[in-house]
Amino acid sequence: MSAMALSALIDQSARQLEAAGVAFGHGTQNAFDEAVWLVLWRLGLALDTDLDTVAARAITPEQHAACAALIEERIRTRKPAAYLTQEAWLQGVSFHIDERAIVPRSLIAEVLADGTVDAWLSDQTRQVLDLCTGNGSLAVLAALAWPEVHLTGADISDDALAVAAINVARHGLQERVKLVHSDGLNALPGPFDLILCNPPYVCQASMDTLPAEYRAEPELALAGGVDGMDFVRQLLKDAPARMNDQAVLVLEIGHEVEHFMAAFPGLEVVWLDTSAGDDQVLLLTRAALMAHR
Repeated sequence: MSAMALSALIDQSARQLEAAGVAFGHGTQNAFDEAVWLVLWRLGLALDTDLDTVAARAITPEQHAACAALIEERIRTRKPAAYLTQEAWLQGVSFHIDERAIVPRSLIAEVLADGTVDAWLSDQTRQVLDLCTGNGSLAVLAALAWPEVHLTGADISDDALAVAAINVARHGLQERVKLVHSDGLNALPGPFDLILCNPPYVCQASMDTLPAEYRAEPELALAGGVDGMDFVRQLLKDAPARMNDQAVLVLEIGHEVEHFMAAFPGLEVVWLDTSAGDDQVLLLTRAALMAHR
């Protein structure tokens, strides 16, 4: 291979990804951004590098071959780029990730970062639960946002909890973030002042048509039954007993709003704005959950 400019290598890689029909959504939304991620990572450059400053950099034949091999692996395996690089970013914070846990992308991260949830908390908020913690990203972000609180990150998957432990240690939060194996809320008596939950909520019809990149993730973290609400039903039934009187539950349901509304008619919901719209993350007070029961 002859030497080429970095910008040309990125463009070439993007065209290959586009032509191969790979699916995005695990940190990028298009072929160009995915190519930038993979090429910069393979070359050992920071992902926030200003491309204009390095666009003309000459790529050696060896670097070209290494990048080409990574792009080919992305196309051949259909694994999300985050699994290939073993790193994911959420709200500008870096996390370790591998195939033991779902790639972090929860919209709840946005309402933590922009302060939306703060209005529902008080100076007495101390105990926060991140249920279905996966790689621990929401627990870490919450701990970084609220230095005075203690976090419990819980998951049914020991594999996911092992990944979460890496991230808790990576951010030096071992004293404030406790990780617990729990099937739903079974091992979590509480009481909690705030529960965050990005549960498995993908309905069966959507599971049946997921691109290979999503099928590369643990199915346990995605599949929510016929209407996507299996886990959520049990959660809303069990949550009030684990919540303080003024506690709230912040729940992500993604594109399953119709199924959610059908499953819980009459439930008083506060919808929270995110970059994906105002019908994918919601907030429930303990009082609303009790009234619905």
